[in-house]
Amino acid sequence: MLKRVLAVHDISCVGKCSLTVALPILSAMGVETSVLPTAVLSTHTGGFTGFTYRDLTDDIRPIADHWASLGLQFDGIYTGFLGSFEQLDLVAELFARFKRGDTVVVVDPVMADNGELYGIFPDTFPAGMRALCEKADVILPNLTEASLMLDMPYQEPPYTQAYIEDMLKQLAAIHGGGVVLTGVAFNETELGAAVYDRGAVSYAMAARIPGYYHGTGDVFGSALTGALLRGAPQRGRTLPEAARIAVDFTVDSIRRTRDDGTEIRYGVNFEESLKGLINRL
Repeated sequence: MLKRVLAVHDISCVGKCSLTVALPILSAMGVETSVLPTAVLSTHTGGFTGFTYRDLTDDIRPIADHWASLGLQFDGIYTGFLGSFEQLDLVAELFARFKRGDTVVVVDPVMADNGELYGIFPDTFPAGMRALCEKADVILPNLTEASLMLDMPYQEPPYTQAYIEDMLKQLAAIHGGGVVLTGVAFNETELGAAVYDRGAVSYAMAARIPGYYHGTGDVFGSALTGALLRGAPQRGRTLPEAARIAVDFTVDSIRRTRDDGTEIRYGVNFEESLKGLINRL
């Protein structure tokens, strides 16, 4: 029987990120994907100007009410960019209404990168995002988001293992669950993720590809969520296994983008990497 995941993200009509990444990746991985759009943009905000934006906050609760009337249930709930404190509260309501004992809740606390909080958010927003992360089973912060939620000064890479592992333990204490920390670099040649799962630390590293590629966080988070839900028979796929799959898929997508010379503001060529991802599952 297909697993069903609810993906709660915005829609950027052009530029591969958020729901236009999550829906195809999760579906290709064999996970039935329901969507709850939080906003609609004509393009994503990285590299484009003059984009349109329609806030869908007022639609979230009526949609959830209809689903509740149908008795819908979800095996997973995966959240990404949330644009306001009100949306944080509404998503917390979704968790309370639709999370069963075996539902996996994955929160990607999208709000910052490269040492800075996104300009649309007030300085108090990380505390609100931390409160939402308290309700998750797995959280996927990058180093900037982790620093903000822990009220720690941001440090530029490279990092030491002691620094990363201390941060992982502090993040795990927020919700008592799994943590996948992205953007981890111990040297100039590798980049990847650190995983904290039931007290054990592991790493999924890959060769660094120079440059900044839009939407890779959503590619990574979608692949990881799909891998968790598509566990092998008789046992779930572990968080370290899912992180390794997600890192490899993301790196392969970036490599194809670089090799094809695709304009990076349109996102990475994940479509051509899907066959390998499906075969791996």
